[in-house]
Amino acid sequence: MIALIVHYTRHGNTHFLAEAIEEGAKEVEEADVQMRRIPEPSTPVETYMSKADQRFHESFLQIPVCSTDELRDADAIFFGAPTYAGSMCAEMQRFMESMSSLWAEGALTGKVGSAFTSSASQHGGQELALLGIHAAMLHMGMITVGLPFASNDQLRIDEVNGVTPLGAATISGQRGERRPSKIELDAARFQGRHVTSIASRLARKKDD
Repeated sequence: MIALIVHYTRHGNTHFLAEAIEEGAKEVEEADVQMRRIPEPSTPVETYMSKADQRFHESFLQIPVCSTDELRDADAIFFGAPTYAGSMCAEMQRFMESMSSLWAEGALTGKVGSAFTSSASQHGGQELALLGIHAAMLHMGMITVGLPFASNDQLRIDEVNGVTPLGAATISGQRGERRPSKIELDAARFQGRHVTSIASRLARKKDD
């Protein structure tokens, strides 16, 4: 079975969650986990990025762009996007809208979907951004899976973190200066393993 991690990042924090999700998904036997990015915006992002962010972004661009066929072939799809103004970033919104042919085919119906994000502040709208991705997945007919409280670091109150039951999230700071914490990365690994396990079980039933 194929687990596809499709995301966009600017400062790197959403990508670091994607890597943790990848680690968790790879723990599932027979899972083929593939990392992909969405297309770049037409306006060059380098114009408002630090030199360090530009260097990271150059390496991020080495990840292949996700194709329509890859979405069609996947059993589980993780969508990751930074939170901008209380919603998923415009780049991910455009990518979701470009999937209209898949919607028309019903090509994603019954596939397992999940979401993750990063926000600049503790109350930066990460849950609204995740709900927006959930809504898009539901319109596509996907089985939408969040991050259950079995990932019990969500219950901790001794450390600020961005984790939500809607999906893994990290708090990045205004300029992306804060990197994901252990709590946030552990939650992302749990989500990767949890969602991929569900997709694997469904794929086995389909083959029976």
